[in-house]
Amino acid sequence: MDHIRNFLIIAHIDHGKSTLADRMLEVTHTVEGRKMQNQLLDSMELERERGITIKMQPVRMEYTVNKKKYTLNLIDTPGHIDFQYEVSRALKAVEGSLLLVDATQGVQAQTFTTLEMAQSQNLVIIPVVTKIDAPHARVDDVKLEIAELLNCDIDSILEVSGKTGEGVNELLEVVIERIPAPSQHASTSQALVFDFEYSDHRGIIVYARIFKGSVETGDALIMLGAKQKFQALEVGTFRPTKLKGAILQSGEIGYIVTGIKEAGVAIVGDTITTQKSHAIALSGYMQPRPVVWASVYPENQDDFVALRTALSRLKLSDASFTYEEETSGTLGRGFRIGFLGMLHLEIITERLRREYDLELIVTSPSVIYRVVKKDGQEVIVYSPPLFPEYGDILEVFEPWVALRLISPSRFVGDLNVLLFEHEAEIGDARTFGDGRTQLDVHMPLRELMRNFFDKLKSVTSGYASFSYEMEMERKADVERLDVLVAGDSVPAFSKVVSRRRIDEESEEVVEKLYSLLPQQLFVVKIQAQAHGKILSSRTMKALRKDVTGYLYGGDITRKMKLREKQKKGKKRMAAQGSVNIPSDVFLKMMKR
Repeated sequence: MDHIRNFLIIAHIDHGKSTLADRMLEVTHTVEGRKMQNQLLDSMELERERGITIKMQPVRMEYTVNKKKYTLNLIDTPGHIDFQYEVSRALKAVEGSLLLVDATQGVQAQTFTTLEMAQSQNLVIIPVVTKIDAPHARVDDVKLEIAELLNCDIDSILEVSGKTGEGVNELLEVVIERIPAPSQHASTSQALVFDFEYSDHRGIIVYARIFKGSVETGDALIMLGAKQKFQALEVGTFRPTKLKGAILQSGEIGYIVTGIKEAGVAIVGDTITTQKSHAIALSGYMQPRPVVWASVYPENQDDFVALRTALSRLKLSDASFTYEEETSGTLGRGFRIGFLGMLHLEIITERLRREYDLELIVTSPSVIYRVVKKDGQEVIVYSPPLFPEYGDILEVFEPWVALRLISPSRFVGDLNVLLFEHEAEIGDARTFGDGRTQLDVHMPLRELMRNFFDKLKSVTSGYASFSYEMEMERKADVERLDVLVAGDSVPAFSKVVSRRRIDEESEEVVEKLYSLLPQQLFVVKIQAQAHGKILSSRTMKALRKDVTGYLYGGDITRKMKLREKQKKGKKRMAAQGSVNIPSDVFLKMMKR
């Protein structure tokens, strides 16, 4: 155990975590040169496409210093704010962390958030400046920022390049020197589950940190939280693919094949021990709390069972989303799903389409509202179509978030305008030495979802960054906006909006749907309605067909009769027919 080091890399998004992990794998010869590729630890297709880490990935490396071989267990973590939960889980399994800061960008908002999470676990923090080979690197300035942030000696901050490999050997030596070995423990087996995946053939495979004792293939084990007994069919480590072994010793990170094929058994934060042991459960993790909700329906109702199966399988690899069945009169049977953020929503729905070949209809996302009705009844509303009618509401409460926003000072004026537009309250401001300003902001969560990130990047030319955390709920001035197509309400397009923007929102949604909806054989009205009034309306003309085209010559009354017959037919269709909205229209309506 004296020769084991467990650590992870934390940083703001796109600060080079995965690239640095690639160089570590090369330096330690964990992966053969012919098998090496960029973002090696990002195994998911979506991760490679978007250039971001979505799922944490552990890997075991061997490195020799002064003729002593050390085992280095690294966990590569996501940087995006929606996946903080992934980082929090990994923090429980390690003794130290590399804090990575881009030499071209300096300390960003997410740097603060991830650092505070690591410090709350009393981890050893090793500060590192990366991308030192970049043309616009400000190495000395960024080191001063980090020294101020950590209150540390500037000479203790390391310099590396994930691209060229410069400084990586020195970094690994410092990891061995500064990060403590796992604590010595008694022989009683005790392992903490920090992640898991599902295999059709081998069932649930848990990723675990062994805190006490050891786990061998064939051991009779039990999950203390789930009270589920099983036999370890296989144990091993990550190199970075799974490498079968005979035993996992105290202090190590590896996997255990359980053979369990039931959904909902494995829980992140559960403790695994031997069935004969009297060990107590280790402290686990806070349960993730979804903040964004959307309904997901199969385009073809015959795929409902397939969607339910896909969600239960995804839940085995991503415990941070929740789902429950619901039924819509327009869209049929589907699921109400809770996500950690808008990117999380995009990732989950995209995985359902790609990995399970499902065509989906996704409704407009919403937050949770607590509504007090005039009769004194209190209801929790997850879905806009379930939001009470305007006349029945006494008070509405909604979640707020606290933002930490960092931007070049020259954009502060434009930022103030943007924040006012999104109903934000601006608190303290602090200026960095390199001409950047940090703003503490409070904002309704629904406004953060209203395309705030894209607008922020636009007004600051891409230089601003932000992180946020949930805070107490506040009173809201909102109401439900419904969309009617041919007189019928379409629940998927309903949304809860601020009353001060309701006219603007109604115009936007009607114009957007008018531009996307295919023409019908009869005249169709598209309307937006709130507090019992039609606020916006567009009329879509019917498709026209020349029913007299085959006639040549003859009395004009023949053509008039055919046209009159067509007119009556269209009138009858308008009275009796319904509009079939294609699934791609639902998807385009959700996207900004």
